[in-house]
Amino acid sequence: MIFEKIGIIDSEFEFQSDMYVATREDRIVYIGKERPSEEIYHFAGPVYDGKRKVLLPGFVNAHGHSPMCLMRGYGENLPLDAWLNTRIFPFEAKLYRKGVYWSTLLTMAESMRFGIVSTSDMYMLCDDMIRSISESGMKSNICHSVTNIDGKRPEENPSLKNMRDLILMYDGFENGRIITDACLHAEYTNDEDTIRAVADVAKEFDVRTQVHVAETSAETEGCQQRHQNRTPVQYLADMGIFDVPVTAAHCVWLNDEDRTILRDKKATVAANVISNLKLNSGICDIPQLQKAGVSVAIGTDSVASNNSLDFFEEMKTFALLAKIKGGNDTIIRPEDVLYSATRAGALAQGREDCGLVQEGFKADLVVVDLDVPNMQPIHDVRNNLVYSASGKDVLLTMVDGKVLYKDGEYCTLDIEKVMSETDAARKKILSEL
Repeated sequence: MIFEKIGIIDSEFEFQSDMYVATREDRIVYIGKERPSEEIYHFAGPVYDGKRKVLLPGFVNAHGHSPMCLMRGYGENLPLDAWLNTRIFPFEAKLYRKGVYWSTLLTMAESMRFGIVSTSDMYMLCDDMIRSISESGMKSNICHSVTNIDGKRPEENPSLKNMRDLILMYDGFENGRIITDACLHAEYTNDEDTIRAVADVAKEFDVRTQVHVAETSAETEGCQQRHQNRTPVQYLADMGIFDVPVTAAHCVWLNDEDRTILRDKKATVAANVISNLKLNSGICDIPQLQKAGVSVAIGTDSVASNNSLDFFEEMKTFALLAKIKGGNDTIIRPEDVLYSATRAGALAQGREDCGLVQEGFKADLVVVDLDVPNMQPIHDVRNNLVYSASGKDVLLTMVDGKVLYKDGEYCTLDIEKVMSETDAARKKILSEL
């Protein structure tokens, strides 16, 4: 595709107007002020009129649980512990493969609608999730969540076996669109032997790890009581979890030593600001993390605890809460927020050639409409993207050079069937509770 006369957020997160951007197969092959050669036009395919629009790297959702869209609005007005134990866990116990397949497709549709191109996804029944993600054309770093509440030995733990099998079967699937990670659900849902076993699998297969960390004060205090006053970050580091690149979701309740460990281990924190607010878990201290040199990406968590995958809502809340935590000394620039929403998430997934509008990079791109009242007038496009835009302003989402969503049309999905089948799955599960 050739984007003509379009504004772009370039690789330095600066805005440039009236640009030409060409893609060929899965890559960006040309960016410039001048019209590209006829050869590029010949091979690039359709021409897209970019006037009054802006092109930016696709968003990377650094933490999600895609099938949980079945539980959107199901567990309202509850703190995390009660939300999990009285609503979510009983519902999840009734999940079945077909329901996971359709609900993951619905999440992929919502994601592409709002400009998300890839998600770090932690859940179960991952074969069916991968089938959905593959068919949708989206990207994912997917992992099977490991828990051991019953005290099983690692060799008898089915979730650990499922995690290992997932890595063996699917890592690099669909020409690299799907990457598999190791996964520990959390410190509080596992014993020491299981945690060490997850760390060993990650090192054995040289894969990344996803884990929930320090989401609530009760989790952090409980860990300290169980483990000689060590916080979740300190304890998991001692167990070897951070010996590979890690995406640590939440990280709300940290101290200075925790942040130093995360920095030194080159972990990425996935801040899930709206979910943490909704479950009354607290506010991730983004300024302190950034000051300590920790990379911070943006996640949504599931829509069961967020209710929406609108990444523009997430960016705005991320920026505002950073100002709240940092006080008068906090300067969080819109380009920093855009970086966290795109490049930081791509790097957390190990996708070195993603997350920037740059020649040679993967063509994971989003077009946003500037010709709408909420985006006018424009003093700085980046400010408007972070503080004024809505997910409904997304006009086009492209992954690996393939258009997945354009002007209200889902190019790879039968959206009516996806919504109908997901609702049928919801009703089936509720009838069994």
